[in-house]
Amino acid sequence: MKKILIVCAVILGFAFTASAQDTEKAEFKFNEEKHDFGKVPQGTPVTTIFEFTNIGKEPLILTEVRPTCGCTIADYTKTPVKAGEKGIIKITFNAAVAQPFNKVIVVTSNAKTPQKNLIIVGEVVAKPASSR
Repeated sequence: MKKILIVCAVILGFAFTASAQDTEKAEFKFNEEKHDFGKVPQGTPVTTIFEFTNIGKEPLILTEVRPTCGCTIADYTKTPVKAGEKGIIKITFNAAVAQPFNKVIVVTSNAKTPQKNLIIVGEVVAKPASSR
């Protein structure tokens, strides 16, 4: 009986320690996770900035910000973002082809939610033919 109680106490201790560590982890809070560029003229790159705050207690470290296509470039805060501080992810989309777009940017970090998807959408419209 004593062994069962000791085993239960140890398991509960590990469970409480694990849950306490989760509340200590870094965590994102984005101003927006999806940005709509609306109609974009063909051949004109467009840029948006996703701003986030670290609402956790540990420093937030972005390990990778990976666009899912070659038409999108990402730049981001490379230094650890302390608790309560802000960081940015700057996304530039090359509007080369006239068509609607829906692109995902995968953000990997040490946060409680280690992978986050940011989305950019819009429609690239052809430039009107110039009259000569």
